[in-house]
Amino acid sequence: MLRAILNVIWLVTGGIWLALGYFLFGAVACLFIVTIPAGIASFRMGSYALWPFGKTVVNRPSAGAGSAIMNVIWFLIGGMWLALGHLTTAAAQAVTIIGIPLAIANVKMIPVTCFPFGKQIVDSASIPPGTTPVFTI
Repeated sequence: MLRAILNVIWLVTGGIWLALGYFLFGAVACLFIVTIPAGIASFRMGSYALWPFGKTVVNRPSAGAGSAIMNVIWFLIGGMWLALGHLTTAAAQAVTIIGIPLAIANVKMIPVTCFPFGKQIVDSASIPPGTTPVFTI
């Protein structure tokens, strides 16, 4: 119940705008053949930014050099700008007491915003056995 309340507050206090930013950068990335994987990652992050509480980010064990290269490309295309959006939203949310947990969640999302390749977003209740979470919101 608490997760649902936090998700609704998140959505109203900036989550919708963050998700739209991810969807916009994903659409731009999909315009070019080489950056389609970055666009797909952006759409995945957009759905996460829309409803983050109750989700966990875990490392994908099969990630390799391709993920590292795509992380650099993604950071230059959209990761840096979306991270600034998270910081701006976190600053606005931290003004109120009820917004402080949301601001903390925003700051926690920045590393996966900048470098989404090699990471997987799963429900907190269904973390694969033997997997160490990168972070949980």
